[in-house]
Parts: sequence; C-alpha cells; structure tokens
Amino acid sequence: MSATQNFDPALFGDGPARDQRFTEKRRWAECANFPNDHPLKHIEFFHRQMNEEMNGVENAAQSLADFPDADWNVRMSMARQCADEARHVEMFRRIFESRGGQLGEYPILNFQYRIIANLGDLLSRLVVQNRSFEAGGIDAVTYAIDEARKRGDQELVDLFEMQQADEITHVRFANEFVYQTIRKDPRAALQVARALTLASTAFMQVMGREGVGSVEYLADERGRLEAGFGLAEVKAATTQAIQRRASYGSH
Repeated sequence: MSATQNFDPALFGDGPARDQRFTEKRRWAECANFPNDHPLKHIEFFHRQMNEEMNGVENAAQSLADFPDADWNVRMSMARQCADEARHVEMFRRIFESRGGQLGEYPILNFQYRIIANLGDLLSRLVVQNRSFEAGGIDAVTYAIDEARKRGDQELVDLFEMQQADEITHVRFANEFVYQTIRKDPRAALQVARALTLASTAFMQVMGREGVGSVEYLADERGRLEAGFGLAEVKAATTQAIQRRASYGSH
C-alpha cells in the first residue's frame, strides 16, 4: 500500500478558511500536476505557491496568537515573517493573474498549515515551519532562479530572489531560537526530533512517492549556511537529497 493510501488524520489539524473560489485537496496526487513541458506548468505553480505563502502567513500568525508569552525578539521575528509572507502572496497573485490565471482555477493544498498548527509548542512549530519547510524552500527557490534565468524570464528571477532573501531570514531566526533553547535544556532536542518525525511522516502521506520523486533539486548549501545551519547539518541535507533521488527516481 502506498503512502498516499495511509492517511492518518491524527497528524493533521483543521485547515485554514478559504472561500468558495478554492478547492482544497488533501494529497499531491489529487492536484493539477502538469509535466515540465506543459504550457500551464508555471501558471499552476504560481497559484499553488500563492496559497503556500498564505499558509506561511497563517502559521506565523497562529503562533503569535497561541504563544503570547514567548520571547519578545522571537515574536517580533514572527510578526515580520507574517508581513514578508503576505508580500509573497501578493507577488505570486500578481504574476499569476498577469499571465492569464484566475483565482481558484486549480486545486490547492493546505498541508503545511494542517501539520504545523497541529503541533502544541512553539519550538516544534518553528522547527517544522522554518527549519524544515522554509529551509526546503531555500533549496527550491535557488533551483527556480536558475531555471528562470535560463528561460530569460527576468521578472520571475527578480521575484524569486526577493522571496529567497526573506526565507533565509525566517530560517535564521528559527535556527537561533532552536539552538538557544537546546543549550538551555538539552532535552529539547528530543522535542525537535519528535516534531521532525511527525512532520516527515505527515509530509510523505500528503506527497506520496510520486510527489517526493518529482523534486529535481538538491540542497542549496550556501543558502542554508547563510540561514544559520551548521556545516554538518548542511552536508546531511545534501546527503538526504541525494538519497531521495536514488529512492524515488527524481533526475
């Protein structure tokens, strides 16, 4: 039985509100996954990415609401992240609509919100949202910048470079918070490991082998170092990406 068939609802919370224009799906395979040479490939990506950035706003805002006594500097960083992610939503909406897209035209996934908001403490949420999903975003955006540059799409290069600069700062403040928390209480490392395990299991149930195997990029080592990861962590991310390619057939 494939991972997409073993969907454990206990790993996911309620989804964020969406109006009637949008159709939410639970799994990657249920979305409009066009092949790379399809004329709608990039348009659909803009729509999906717009919604993922909205998830970023909603997750950061939910953590601000849920943990009012968190360290002030961390709360300020999360508030700035809300503003950054909201700007990304508008960026992707503009380019999506300017290239002929209509809101709600393609299905959306809200798995990031469902996974992250289901975690009960701030450390776990920042580990999964910022150090996992957003760190993966750094890798993806680096690849996307190179691809857009090869196509001569300067508008898209500029958009991705702006997005990447923000994502690096989001990962960096989370890394600082995680490292400081573990230094104060080494047992917090167990929380980190548990959160990553839960998120990884849930992610595989959403994406399945097909979705994970469609990933074409490796880790952006320079971007991850700039975002505050240690060298050993960066090398481990590269090794994991290579193993993922070998296991799921991405080329």
